[in-house]
Parts: sequence; C-alpha cells; structure tokens
Amino acid sequence: MGDATTTKTVIAGGSGFLGLNLARHLSAIGHEVVILSRTAPSKEGRWRHVAWDGASVGSWATELDGTTALVNLAGRTVDCVKTPENCDEILRSRVDSTRALGKAVREVANPPSVWVQMSTAHIYGDSPTQQCDEHSTTGLGLAPTVGLRWEEAFAESIPPSVRGVILRTSFVLGRSGGALSTLKRLVRSGLGGKVGHGRQGISWIHESDMNQLFEQAISNNGFQGMYVASAPKPVSNATFMKTLRRSLAIPIGLPTPGILVRIGAPLIGTDPDLALYGRFVVSQRLKDQGFRFAFPDVKTALEDLS
Repeated sequence: MGDATTTKTVIAGGSGFLGLNLARHLSAIGHEVVILSRTAPSKEGRWRHVAWDGASVGSWATELDGTTALVNLAGRTVDCVKTPENCDEILRSRVDSTRALGKAVREVANPPSVWVQMSTAHIYGDSPTQQCDEHSTTGLGLAPTVGLRWEEAFAESIPPSVRGVILRTSFVLGRSGGALSTLKRLVRSGLGGKVGHGRQGISWIHESDMNQLFEQAISNNGFQGMYVASAPKPVSNATFMKTLRRSLAIPIGLPTPGILVRIGAPLIGTDPDLALYGRFVVSQRLKDQGFRFAFPDVKTALEDLS
C-alpha cells in the first residue's frame, strides 16, 4: 500500500481493453493502481496485478484496506453466441463478482471511499427511436435483465459509508481494442456500409472521455448514484459507418443485409443482435453537473482515433 498522500485505485476485472485504458490513465496522474483479475494483463505498465477468481473472497481482499477507490469492471464479455450456458455465465459473472467485492469491502477495517460500478446502457433495451436518459424506463430482454440484476447486487453490497457511482456505459471507442478495431478492419476490406436497415442507434463514448468520467467519479464527491456514460450525440448505424469510412479515407463500403449478419455472426462466435439492434442514450445528469466532453460528436471522435 502507498503512503498517506497516494491515491490508490483497485480495478476489479481490469485486464481487458477498458480496464487497461483506465489503469494507464490513472497511473499517469499519480494513482497507485492494482488490477484484480483471473489472468495477468497482456500488457505491462505501472500497475500491480493480483489474482482473483471473480467469485470468492481471498487474500486479495487486503488490497481494499485503506484504498481510495474500487472500480468494478468484472464480467464475461457479451460478444458471444447467446447460448443458455453463455447467458447464464454473463449474468453470474457480474452478480457473483459484485457480491464478492461487497463482502470484501465490508470485511476490511478501512473500506474504499468510493466504489465506481460498471453497468450497461443496453439496460434501456433496443428502442428504435426513443432517446433515453437516467430517467427513462429500462427495457426488455437479456441485457436489461442482466443490467438490473447487476445494479441490484451493487446496491445490496455497498456499505452505507461508501460513496457509490454507477456508470451505464455505451460503446467505448478506443485505439487499442474493443469493437472499433473490428469495424475498422471491415471498412478497410470494403464492407463498411450500413448494417441491416442502418437506422439502429449507436450510442458511444471516446476512451479519453470515459477515463475522465472515471477520474471524476473517483475524485469528485459530487458524483453519486447512476449516470449514463455516453457522448451527447448518438447517431444511427448508417451515419456512424459513413463517418468511420470518411475518417479512414475509404470512399465506398458495401452494406451488409440483415440476413447475412444472422447467418455469419454465429460462425465467428458473436451475436447478430449486437449489430442489428441499438439504442439512443444521453446523460442528463452529466449535463446538469457540467461534465465537458472532449469529443462530443462522432466525427471528431473517429478522426482522433483513425
């Protein structure tokens, strides 16, 4: 553990794209960073890795004693074929890991000052036109069910003395991983047109803004409760793909009919609904609190990441 002036942040489930981005950002501004995960991160950096099975409390819990912040990103990827087994694992990996963290937080003598909890903007479902914010009704289906159970586990697990922040996160655009890398490959191969009818919503946030939001959630005591973590200007799939083509200087992209997505997606181990459906979400609470997005529109975001 660092000295009395050190800000220590523990990132649970932090060995993936989003967690490593955050670890780099926080370590660069002086945080002591510890990543809890089953496997060590694939990249080295100014952080420590501590093994955790994502479901039980063990010796790793001592890392939470006296730490400033706990950030929980743990959960199985949703980029898979939605078999019953995978659906069960998606749910349990989120709920069980949150409960294990809650038990550990309650057992240590000096729990974290703040717990920042990941959730999903997919909790609002797949409305074709409605724009949702923190006050909107949640949707139907697997993702809304998982999101609600995830947030319920958090509410049951966090002690009253710990400030809690929930981030219902949309599609994070980044250089080093995530779905944007796959979309870039499709565009460069000539398959960068609209997917299906192209009207489905894409709500997104640049990785830099996501890191700033995490930082604010950790350091600003005014942040509390649930926020939609998404840029203020969601777009349709057709607009997103057109903007991505332009940012990569690719003039033409063949559209992908929905039927081909439904045939092809399971063959590469993913869910066609991830491409064929979407949602339009914004954050009223971030606007009210004066959070400033460095990349508020998709054009500037994709140009920066091209």
